[in-house]
Amino acid sequence: MRFDFSSVDDIDSYVFVPEGEHDCRVADVREGTSRDGSVRWSFRLEVLDGEWAGRTAAWDSLTWSERGVYRVKKVLEALGLDVRGELEIEPQDLLNLQARVRVVPEEREDPVTGRRQVRMRVPYLGYAPRSEQSGAVAESDREVPNDAADDPRPGTLRSEPLAPVDAWGANGDAAPHAPRAEDEDFPF
Repeated sequence: MRFDFSSVDDIDSYVFVPEGEHDCRVADVREGTSRDGSVRWSFRLEVLDGEWAGRTAAWDSLTWSERGVYRVKKVLEALGLDVRGELEIEPQDLLNLQARVRVVPEEREDPVTGRRQVRMRVPYLGYAPRSEQSGAVAESDREVPNDAADDPRPGTLRSEPLAPVDAWGANGDAAPHAPRAEDEDFPF
């Protein structure tokens, strides 16, 4: 057999679900440290239902640094925890917590092997609470009556996006607490 492999991408894919929003649970948590020495909790998000149920949507992490606590608060809030005041929490307390999670593909070069890899990642503010009725955020649930549009309570669904999911503002400026991709450490 003769085959021209020059058109075949030399890339390792670790993508197990399609890009988009999935209802997920925290299936595994690992404690570690970030490059700056801050405590980091890395966790695996597993799809709860539908065609992709049981598959890993992405690995994500929470970095307990001065720069990272804004995102930690937003993620924990989406996972259903009360973050309005002091909270005592351990890494294993995240197990089985659920949220609606947006995942997008990200291509990187492995610094050790030099091979290109594609993995799913969660954007900076890519979490939202799950709908309590159906377990999923239905498209019709995204709109709220006008009198509830200014309701700041967690879980209040709005017709506009929850946040800039890619950590970039409309004019291309980085969000105030948005980490750069090269700042993130991944457990894989």
